[in-house]
Amino acid sequence: MKLDLMVMSVHPDDAELGAGGTIAKYVSEGKTVGIIDLTRGELGTRGTAETRAEEAAEAARILGVAVRENLGLRDGFFSNEEDSQRVIISAIRKYKPEIVITNAIDDRHPDHGRASKLVNDSLFLSGLRRVETQVEGVNQEAFRPRLQLQLVQDKYIQPDIILDISNYWDLKEKSILAYKTQFNSLTEEDGPQTYISNPDFMEYTKARAREFGRNIQVSYGEGFTSCKLLGVNDLFELI
Repeated sequence: MKLDLMVMSVHPDDAELGAGGTIAKYVSEGKTVGIIDLTRGELGTRGTAETRAEEAAEAARILGVAVRENLGLRDGFFSNEEDSQRVIISAIRKYKPEIVITNAIDDRHPDHGRASKLVNDSLFLSGLRRVETQVEGVNQEAFRPRLQLQLVQDKYIQPDIILDISNYWDLKEKSILAYKTQFNSLTEEDGPQTYISNPDFMEYTKARAREFGRNIQVSYGEGFTSCKLLGVNDLFELI
């Protein structure tokens, strides 16, 4: 299956938090969209890897993605080295996405920046034909997406581009709240309270989307950064 858009992020729920509106928008427009999670989020304070997998599946259903896959790297202990790179390269070559969005280049959670570097390095290597990978004994073709972007996550980073998600905020919020063990809970049934389980976190998430939206004169927006300059064919298409 070839993807138009792939969101490849380190923890289940990163895609929804950072790009849930973008995913919903392009699914609604008929694009083929997928989510690739690098880890199972097994070090999370609340819930378990098993409950997180169930929540991720429900979030994927809500957003309508064509595929969601987990690469099974070690949460918290993955590193930017050949074995991990080859796992990611294989996934990139398998789905051949036109656009890849990954974690923030720098963030409060150390996994986010580390994952961003790992994915971005792997995206480059994926385009080198002398880097050989195989699936079920069949050689994969070299492939490099035409555009890669990074999320803006907890730490504020000035975005290079903001996408209008005004019509998709409700779906984004619903997909986030599918992670019932992680967000919007004042009980300790699933573990101790955390920074993200407090309902105030969802208010902050909404305020960030409103802030990005205000900057482009719409109700809600999602911001992304780019490691390269972005070009357009038509200035009149810009908001």
